[in-house]
Amino acid sequence: MTIAHDDLRLDEQTATVATMSMAAALNLALADAIRTDDDVVVFGEDVGALGGVFRITDGLTARFGEDRCFDTPLAESGIIGTAVGMAMNGMRPVVEMQFDAFALPAFEQIVSHVAKLGNRTRGGMRMPIVIRIPFGGGIGGVEHHCDSSEAYYAHTPGLTVVSPSTPQDAYSMLRTAIASPDPVVFLEPKKLYWTKGEVDTSVVAELGTARIAREGTDATLLAYGSSVALALEAADAAAAEGRSLQVIDVRSLSPFDDATVTAAVRSTGRAVVIAEAPGHVSVASEIQARVFERCFEYLEAPVRKVTGFDTPYAPPKLEHWYLPDVDRVLDAVDSLHWEDES
Repeated sequence: MTIAHDDLRLDEQTATVATMSMAAALNLALADAIRTDDDVVVFGEDVGALGGVFRITDGLTARFGEDRCFDTPLAESGIIGTAVGMAMNGMRPVVEMQFDAFALPAFEQIVSHVAKLGNRTRGGMRMPIVIRIPFGGGIGGVEHHCDSSEAYYAHTPGLTVVSPSTPQDAYSMLRTAIASPDPVVFLEPKKLYWTKGEVDTSVVAELGTARIAREGTDATLLAYGSSVALALEAADAAAAEGRSLQVIDVRSLSPFDDATVTAAVRSTGRAVVIAEAPGHVSVASEIQARVFERCFEYLEAPVRKVTGFDTPYAPPKLEHWYLPDVDRVLDAVDSLHWEDES
């Protein structure tokens, strides 16, 4: 299943190609959406004058005014409730939840109303809401600031859940998410905010698709968010040892692109799933199960997964022990029953 939106308003005369950080790409996507669609509003805690804790909304209030980008009280449930009311009245709210775990007070609103109103009204009332959530670790933050709660949202019918891993996808996927008539949880890997890449603002993304981030023939690494960068690093290390690893950026957790993932794993016969979140009852576990179901007769070895541990997030000085790393990924690859090795 893919989701493309014909009402995405791109101004071809101002299309640009430039190298920028993921943070800058997100900022540009928000600015372009506000500029081209009078129904788009951006709000959340400290997103106005401060520009957000990660400066993703920097300059938007000064440029477009406080009626288009504004601060809210520290009340996540109220933020989402306000967004629901706005969406009911034809607006396209884009809200920021500041940090992953900070969104939990709004979880009831998201699950009971944002995700269900379209179905409850048989499509009569749509919820064009984007919920931006910085997620994941790698920045030396404490608990409540480095959680990975994607499984909660991906488990909820009615929500589209995506996570970019490149500045290009950050821009294109956010533009498409804002244009969507239905709610999108947009998970931003904060570890990658300052990574840079080329962005072409004329590119239109389809939500619900995975992408091949690297070709390979020996095994397939399946990852999303900041774990894509880790998978690519592991593939580089494996190449130095003579092993060719394919990397698939899943990027859409719901809906899930079974076709791309299945074709990739069938082509190599081996797979490792990589994610920062704890592995128990996780998105990584779901991907692992889907691959087993659809590729069983093609597999040369069990599908492995490399994840965070089943504990609360580690303190900053222990973070490097908690997060998956290249050695753990290569250990998983080495366990994939290679016939030419003892």
